[in-house]
Amino acid sequence: MTHRSTRRTILLTTGAVTLAAAGCGNGDSQAVEAAEAAPKELAKTSEIPVGGGKIFKAKKVVVTQPKKGHFMCFSAICTHQGCTVAKVQNGTIDCPCHGSRFHIADGTVAHGPATKALPARKIEVKGASIRLR
Repeated sequence: MTHRSTRRTILLTTGAVTLAAAGCGNGDSQAVEAAEAAPKELAKTSEIPVGGGKIFKAKKVVVTQPKKGHFMCFSAICTHQGCTVAKVQNGTIDCPCHGSRFHIADGTVAHGPATKALPARKIEVKGASIRLR
């Protein structure tokens, strides 16, 4: 019994110390949480051509610049059957699967078979940086 008691005491003490250490901090955990919550840069404004756009497959978004200095962001998933759009050209965002095209200015359908616009996504443009919100 003495052996069990000692082992239990050690485990309980170790657990208590671990919990106490996890609860103690110098405020750095709040800084880490704030850093994680801050949106990361998606692109530089210079990477998005005027009258065109750029697809970010990993984030499943497309960023366009229909007019100089005016940036838009949309889902890169076609509303027809869920394919990822492949090109931004001639003022449209083009899906390779069935030929749907969407206007770069507002994501609305330019050519079917899709019948619904690409959903808008929130971005923040600060200086030369575009961040996905």
